[in-house]
Amino acid sequence: MSQFFSIHPDNPQARLIRQAVDIIRAGGVIAYPTDSAYALGCHLGDKNALERIRRLRQLDDKHNFTLVCRDLSELGVYAKVDNVMFRLLKANTPGPYTFILNATSEVPRRLLHPKRRTIGLRIPDHNITLALLEALGEPLMSVTLMMPGEDLPLNDPQEINERLGKQLDLVIDGGACNLEPTTVVSLENDEVEVLRVGLGDPEPFGGTRDNEQF
Repeated sequence: MSQFFSIHPDNPQARLIRQAVDIIRAGGVIAYPTDSAYALGCHLGDKNALERIRRLRQLDDKHNFTLVCRDLSELGVYAKVDNVMFRLLKANTPGPYTFILNATSEVPRRLLHPKRRTIGLRIPDHNITLALLEALGEPLMSVTLMMPGEDLPLNDPQEINERLGKQLDLVIDGGACNLEPTTVVSLENDEVEVLRVGLGDPEPFGGTRDNEQF
């Protein structure tokens, strides 16, 4: 059975954040709140934890995992970004966007799309997530907590604990999140394309809510 931490969404308790980070570093898989939906997360370098998430979400090797970063300086370590793209990212982060970017050699191969060598990167606007990232000191490997065959992410931490507690090491209760996933924007090869319209405004990237691509 997983542990269950109730963490204040505006003023996260440092003691609980440290305990959560210890669980991540020990190979744990956690459910945690973000500025869009609840997500599953694990340590960037942990192959076993990654495989647990794949099984839980029933994901194949073509799924783009996301590195959740605390700021743009961290993002630049893992993605190839020119000055134009950097300014675009700076103007729209933190926020509910996932950016698909060409990956650098710092990204473990198992996290990459097998054909395109891309990675999803994101800088969330949520105090609990940012506190976790600050204490961890590196990105969190993450994926939206959307269960197989369901249309919406899980949103209630009590329900997450009841349904998935035996498969997780920690559920963080930070209150209800949005039910809408992030807007996904591809910045591959210096071209901008909105792949999915979600919570984030697609207009800065040339998309509209009239042509949602779900």
